[in-house]
Amino acid sequence: MTDPTGRVFDALADPNRRYVVEALAERGTATATELAAELNVSRQAVAKHFAALSDAGLVESRREGRETRYELTPEPLAGALDWMADVGGAWDTRLARLHKLLSGGSRSGGGGARRRG
Repeated sequence: MTDPTGRVFDALADPNRRYVVEALAERGTATATELAAELNVSRQAVAKHFAALSDAGLVESRREGRETRYELTPEPLAGALDWMADVGGAWDTRLARLHKLLSGGSRSGGGGARRRG
């Protein structure tokens, strides 16, 4: 997928990856080993989650001695938030038009549904 916003949503679709993002946002950095203990999954599983988050541009890694430390790169989240705001605004406009149409229709005496022969 080449859509950066889509990659962010794909990465965040998994609850373990959302946990990793939250943990990095709180702590600044973490290793796969540290998070594996908290998630009760293998270090390799967490490494795969980091790879998916990295593909979406949400984390960066750096070597510190024998460890690889990961940190959050939140910039791609801004694009996803912008997309959600645009879609939400478009729906707000559509719903306001629908509300106006329905409100106007009920005042025009459109009681045809009440007639019974």
